[in-house]
Amino acid sequence: MTDLLELAIAGLMSGLVIGLAALAVTLVFGIARFANAATGDTMTLGAYATLGGTAATGSLVAGGAIGILAGAAAGVIAYATVFRKLERRSPVAALLASIGVGFVIRAGLGLVYGHGQQVFQLPLVRPWRVWGIRIQPTDLEIAAAALATLAAVFLILHATPIGRQMRAVADDPDLARVSGIAPRRVMIALWALAGGVAAVAGCLLGIKTVVAPEMGWDMLLPAFAAAILGGIGHPVGAVVAGVLLGIAQETATPWVGFTYKIALSFAVLLLVLLVRPRGLFGRIEGVR
Repeated sequence: MTDLLELAIAGLMSGLVIGLAALAVTLVFGIARFANAATGDTMTLGAYATLGGTAATGSLVAGGAIGILAGAAAGVIAYATVFRKLERRSPVAALLASIGVGFVIRAGLGLVYGHGQQVFQLPLVRPWRVWGIRIQPTDLEIAAAALATLAAVFLILHATPIGRQMRAVADDPDLARVSGIAPRRVMIALWALAGGVAAVAGCLLGIKTVVAPEMGWDMLLPAFAAAILGGIGHPVGAVVAGVLLGIAQETATPWVGFTYKIALSFAVLLLVLLVRPRGLFGRIEGVR
């Protein structure tokens, strides 16, 4: 039972990272109306930028800020150069273009940093023991950073003018345009926000594991599965589903092994699409 609880705690940590990635996916889908396959590689970019920023400044916090800026900039640049030109095209065209954008980011990172694994140079700390359960202080810091990011995103969406405009565009783009909302400004804010959230997810994943050019691509399937499970376009659902999926993956490790736990994402994806394609949170809707 102690081992199972430790796995559940580890699953909660990885689930928060999956939830952040799924939130970035569902934000873009809720407003831009397509699945952004470049989310995983934006995570990787954020991790590498944080790694470089930390080495340059000597501060993980400053490095994290640099990583967030890099992710936000990547999102805005991708929108300005690629996705803006495809706004009138089929969502499939935008999806395929996002795969291409992801390949470009991944290839660029591999060219600059190589394909070897890198790690954050963090001080070694002893795990805490609470009722016989080992808890890593780093895990608590990762959870705090993830929760702070989620709180900031939902505060932006519900307590700022640009967030209300995003939700208005998500609900009814034509009505929002008639009401005087500038769609271009909303889209730039959306891509900056989604890129920043993905970068935070990549940074936290890199701290927990290792940083490599393929790390974000490997996380893309669980992120998509969580976004669909929670109800595509539903931010709260994406986060809740990400946490549930992370816990399920980690607690299943003793039975399916570390290598095959990712298969749970496939199983969840197929099951939700077959049984409840609208996800756990009901009907498909815009960002709320």
